[in-house]
Amino acid sequence: MIFGRLKMTLENINSNKSFGGWHKQYRHYSSSVNGSMQFAIYLPPQVSQGVKVPVLYWLSGLTCSDENFMQKAGAQHIAAELGIAIVAADTSPRGEDVANDDGYDLGQGAGFYVNATQAPWNKHFHMYDYIVNELPGLIESNFPVTKQRAISGHSMGGHGALMIALKNADRYSSVSAFSPISNPVNCPWGQKAFAAYLGNDKSTWQEFDSSKLMQKASAHVPAKVDQGLGDDFLVEQLKPQTLIAAATENNYPLELTQHEGYDHSYYFIASFIEQHLQFHHKHFTQ
Repeated sequence: MIFGRLKMTLENINSNKSFGGWHKQYRHYSSSVNGSMQFAIYLPPQVSQGVKVPVLYWLSGLTCSDENFMQKAGAQHIAAELGIAIVAADTSPRGEDVANDDGYDLGQGAGFYVNATQAPWNKHFHMYDYIVNELPGLIESNFPVTKQRAISGHSMGGHGALMIALKNADRYSSVSAFSPISNPVNCPWGQKAFAAYLGNDKSTWQEFDSSKLMQKASAHVPAKVDQGLGDDFLVEQLKPQTLIAAATENNYPLELTQHEGYDHSYYFIASFIEQHLQFHHKHFTQ
């Protein structure tokens, strides 16, 4: 199924019909990351009827790609009902010429959605620019979607979604996250990545920390966060209490729910993804 004439920069590498719509994967050259990138898009059945639909951008966590969410979250059935397109981005640039690290929490698969300023990462790791500007521009130019955008993510991607929405309140109608890294300047994952990508001046790190941004935000994007209390990373890495404190201090519209027994896996995400899509749909239609 073809939706208009796609630009030559997009290479369709996979298509699957799902709940009356289409899941498609594309590869393209990215000027932001100076190399090839891949993304997936779910187009709900409404687009085949000539309807343009809003878009939810999904950012995945450490070690993931565009495939994890689309295959494991079970989001397509409710996206089809609500008429929402879902775009799942990759988590970093990839390739033989792209810098990497032996650890799973730095380098390929671990872009942290920032623009790296330090060598060797600054050659390719400009994920902030890619997610905020290039990818939406590509989607809106090539697919039957509106300019209504929401953003969501898990873990490292939850950090990315919250941080990006807080820094670009005019671009998103709502934001949500599962198990986000809420205070990366004060956790091992964030400290390792920010030191490598942004350098040792910790004052620059705060501009990419959701708790710090929420504490001082003057424009508010409605936010929904779900956190499992059986999550092995809860205390050391995720620190939801810092986000709660920031929202309370700034009277920020944050809905944060903690769930007994749920862990960090996609079993957790699949359990509550419908509520997140309903949340975004409500703000799309306001």
